[in-house]
Amino acid sequence: MSISDKSILILGCFDTKGDVFSYLRDCIVALGETAITINTGVFGTTSAFPVDFEAGAVAAAAGHDLTDLRRDRDRGKAIDVMGQGAFRLVSQLYGEGKIKAVVGMGGGGGTYIALSAMQSIPLGVPKVCLTTLATKDLSRQIGDKDIMLIPSVVDVAGMNHILKQLVAHAASAVCAMANVETTDHDDKTRTIAISMFGNTTPCVDKCTELLTAAGYEVLAFHATGAGGKTMESLIREGCFDAVLDITTTELADDLCGGICSAGPERLTAAAEMGIPQVVVPGCLDMVNFGHPDTVPHAFAGRHLYSWAPDVTLMRTDEYENAILGERLAGKVSRSPMPAAIVLPLKGISQIASEGGIFHNPDADEALFAAIRANASPNVPVIEADMPINDPAFAHLLVETLLGFMPKK
Repeated sequence: MSISDKSILILGCFDTKGDVFSYLRDCIVALGETAITINTGVFGTTSAFPVDFEAGAVAAAAGHDLTDLRRDRDRGKAIDVMGQGAFRLVSQLYGEGKIKAVVGMGGGGGTYIALSAMQSIPLGVPKVCLTTLATKDLSRQIGDKDIMLIPSVVDVAGMNHILKQLVAHAASAVCAMANVETTDHDDKTRTIAISMFGNTTPCVDKCTELLTAAGYEVLAFHATGAGGKTMESLIREGCFDAVLDITTTELADDLCGGICSAGPERLTAAAEMGIPQVVVPGCLDMVNFGHPDTVPHAFAGRHLYSWAPDVTLMRTDEYENAILGERLAGKVSRSPMPAAIVLPLKGISQIASEGGIFHNPDADEALFAAIRANASPNVPVIEADMPINDPAFAHLLVETLLGFMPKK
């Protein structure tokens, strides 16, 4: 089915915001598109435009009865149920090839439901949400999806000249994005995921140069939590032929409560998908926090370093590194495909190398010892007497990974 045969999906609470959604739909239709509409409003609907899926169908998709939600008048439960139902209904419509983009609008509850529904749509399909919460931290609700947020400035409640302009902008944006013809990825070009941080950029840049010269496409993910989650998600979607995981710092943030945690599933997708991987304990010397006054009181006496005014790094200690080494080795050891762990013995980050602010050989050795002790016999632990950003280390990583790859 071609793009021209698909529709723009509009979803939101038509019970309280019917006039705003009516204008959104009018704008989309005026731009030559067809629309599919889903009402997620529990207490009613609208007669201003045709509704393809009413709230009852959304609730039913989540295994609930709309009558019960209305009777209970439990707002939190209703939002959760409608979010689940919207996710399943949108997933079904996308699977049937009916939609090419999704747009939603709302305040707190409407935004939660819209973002929940958008989680069912894969990377590359336009997702736009006009919301009162656009300037808030919605990282948890957005997750690893490519969702565009547009600030509504005023509440999404009743049309006015400001909201009218922004709704028109949202309609134009989603329609324009929906009709972009992208070039399909060349199936003959194999793709490698690579993780990076400012502290490992020279290594990643050199590896990318070498892999590109060898005919591979390299996609880099910034290990900020969202980056690691996205990389793991795309690995599970089958987007990569191999992984060069140079910057596993998100494991340290997960252990210590830092702001760059990618959750407990980090470093698990490659093994689950059965693709080759080479893993480095890159930047496990650090845990990331925000401004200095955001560092938890429990860590007040630790070795801290201001990487930027809004980034405070905490040096991991021997105890934490022993745990991190065990976790890293255990996760990589689950791989049924060729995998290796490579240790840069002279520094696992730019600032952990000799002369760096986080240089601590004892802490590093605790990490290395735990990796050696917990790696399975089928996962070689390769030790390199050099820092992580040495060009020779990048050559070693690429040679190791290419040795695992099937011949072209």
